[in-house]
Amino acid sequence: MAGVQDAYAQSRKRRPNIIVMMADDLSAHELGCYGHPVHKTPHLDALAQGGVQFQMCYATPICHPTRFMIMTGQYAHHNGVYNFSDRRGGPAPEDDMIADRLTFAQVLKDAGYRTAMSGKWQLSGEHPTLIREAGFDEYCMWAYSHNLPEGVQHQGGWEGDKKPSRYWHPSIVRNGKYVPTKPDDYGPDIFSDFVIDFARRNKEEPFLIYYPMCLTHGAYYTTPDNTKGPEDHFVRSKDNWQGYVEYLDKIIGKIVKALDEMGLRENTILMFTGDNGTAGRGKGRPTELGARVPMIVNGPGHVQAPGRIDSLVDLTDVFPTVAELGAATIPEGHIVDGHSFAPALQGKTSSTREWIYAYIGDERVLRTNRWLLERNSPHDPGRFYDCKNRLDGKGYVDVTDSKDPEVMAARQRFDEILADKPVPHLPRP
Repeated sequence: MAGVQDAYAQSRKRRPNIIVMMADDLSAHELGCYGHPVHKTPHLDALAQGGVQFQMCYATPICHPTRFMIMTGQYAHHNGVYNFSDRRGGPAPEDDMIADRLTFAQVLKDAGYRTAMSGKWQLSGEHPTLIREAGFDEYCMWAYSHNLPEGVQHQGGWEGDKKPSRYWHPSIVRNGKYVPTKPDDYGPDIFSDFVIDFARRNKEEPFLIYYPMCLTHGAYYTTPDNTKGPEDHFVRSKDNWQGYVEYLDKIIGKIVKALDEMGLRENTILMFTGDNGTAGRGKGRPTELGARVPMIVNGPGHVQAPGRIDSLVDLTDVFPTVAELGAATIPEGHIVDGHSFAPALQGKTSSTREWIYAYIGDERVLRTNRWLLERNSPHDPGRFYDCKNRLDGKGYVDVTDSKDPEVMAARQRFDEILADKPVPHLPRP
């Protein structure tokens, strides 16, 4: 017992390694620990039970602005990205450059961390500075055709006619070089192997790994656990959805096991979240169903283990939390909208913030523990709900038309919160 306590004390003295993992198109309710009755997610469930599971976390309802939100710690009225650049309320292409913003990777890199990104980038950048200009020393990315080095064409699988595969026989660029793959190679395995390899090669110094996963985004092909062979690798079926969720969980388990084997588990903080709600069941909608994602944080040497807590968080909070955990300095005068939840991870407080916020185009979502506002825009005040302090989407009461003084006071407070969070004024859709 004394040896375990000594190891714990030593791990608290060292700056932790940090791995930020973000699933693609995964609502919180898809995981067993958030109440799904069928999906088997034992590895994430174990991380939640042995760490902190926030019951209510918001991303934005669509992936592109979420990727700016999590990396900058800013809402769109500060980072400028309310949507994809070619969609309603999105920025002009020249204003859609992640390299023009300060990222959490840059802050930790300046503090002496080794940094890497693996998986789905879906942001700006061109060779030779692609991804590195956002603060990452190394990367392994799923590459669209425009991400390939000059003169290179993908020689593997395709999702339809125009998109190089992210799953079977994937299109991969690693540190600026195209990586040929084989028909049985599976992209999520390659990206998770890179995460493990980077950790192994940098185990003697603190590292940050940002792992925006390809799973569980469509096209709903088979995984290595349920494929019959090459003949079904590119056959779309929503029947594969459960397999996607469970293979994602298997990858998390693989990473945890590798960290254990390398002796890094005690000093590594794992953070797992999502970029928006599940496709077809919330994604793209300015509602809580579109914005609510999991947030699980686990790190035996640095994170207390209360399990489920009701404190509110959103993805702007990741930037300041990672900076605080890594003892990194955010430049003076730089705006960060998020609030560090590091004190909640360390058991110093059970409270994080009064409200959380999401947006897509010109529509907004805002909630406190009790009250929820959805679909608010310059054209429509939106719908207002009394959640009765529930955080699971059940039992909410629509009080939009209520004149009850308590409801009216809550509406006034929401107006105050939104007053300095403008959205674009757009023609009615």
